[in-house]
Amino acid sequence: MFDALLLTQEDKHTFAQVSQITEADLPEGEVLVEVAYSSLNYKDGLAVTGAGKIIRQFPMVPGIDFAGVVRESTDARYQVGDQVILTGWGVGENHWGGMAQKARVNADWLVLMPQGCDAAKAMMIGTAGLTAMLCVQALQQAGITPQSGDILVTGASGGVGSVAVTLLANAGYRVVACSGRVEKNAPLLKELGAAEVIERSELEQDAKPLEAQRWAGVVDTVGNKILAKALAQMQYGGAAAICGLAGGFALPTTVMPFILRGVSLLGIDSVSCPFEKRKAAWEAVIKALPAHFYQQACQQISLAEIPDFANKIIQGQVTGRVLVKL
Repeated sequence: MFDALLLTQEDKHTFAQVSQITEADLPEGEVLVEVAYSSLNYKDGLAVTGAGKIIRQFPMVPGIDFAGVVRESTDARYQVGDQVILTGWGVGENHWGGMAQKARVNADWLVLMPQGCDAAKAMMIGTAGLTAMLCVQALQQAGITPQSGDILVTGASGGVGSVAVTLLANAGYRVVACSGRVEKNAPLLKELGAAEVIERSELEQDAKPLEAQRWAGVVDTVGNKILAKALAQMQYGGAAAICGLAGGFALPTTVMPFILRGVSLLGIDSVSCPFEKRKAAWEAVIKALPAHFYQQACQQISLAEIPDFANKIIQGQVTGRVLVKL
């Protein structure tokens, strides 16, 4: 028997409880992993609280990412004792996930632990850090350099945003962080490297088709009106890497930024990111993140604390990354 956070549903209400399960309860897969750490992401918060239609089959073990040690494997790529990471692939949504002391998954979903990393550090990065790295790489591939101008990061106090601020600042970019709780979060965001922190309310008003040019690049985790406003303020030839919808999935904008300023909209998906691209992004983020990020922007909780923190994360009350020790 081992511990797992098990989600059940009654009368359309989701209930989360730490339960004891067995290996026989786990779904099929080629690799059995003893999970050392998971993490709490915004999507996990929606799943655990039932605030979002993330999970459609119950019971379910949530947790969209985890890191641990291989205990059984029928796939030649992974041997007993290998340290591995899993992020995405619908794990924690339609396949039992990382908020349990063991997980059985498909071998194709795993990545070997990069050199210089361990399970705790991997989950301090997690899905959020992987996504942030893919955003930064996309901006760089679009030709956005530190000399291009300011980079806006929306939802900067969240998991993806805090890593993006750190990565960009460490790469020499001037970062403007947008947060809904500037008074509380500005000190940390500046420690992570933000040159300036602005209130979310500055970007929440309805956008004109085009506004004064401010941003060479954008990493957006919010969507909706905030992304529309940022696009209207993009510099000529700028690029926006978009990866989230914390503010909604609508995009109330026009074609004007794209056809009159040559702005590029770069969609970032980490869930089904191909293996080689995923592996390269993991290796890059391990090398790029400075040691102070792990000390300043991460906190650790237990399995039993997840429901409380899940409510906080969807209410915007959690800053940085939340590590779950299994």
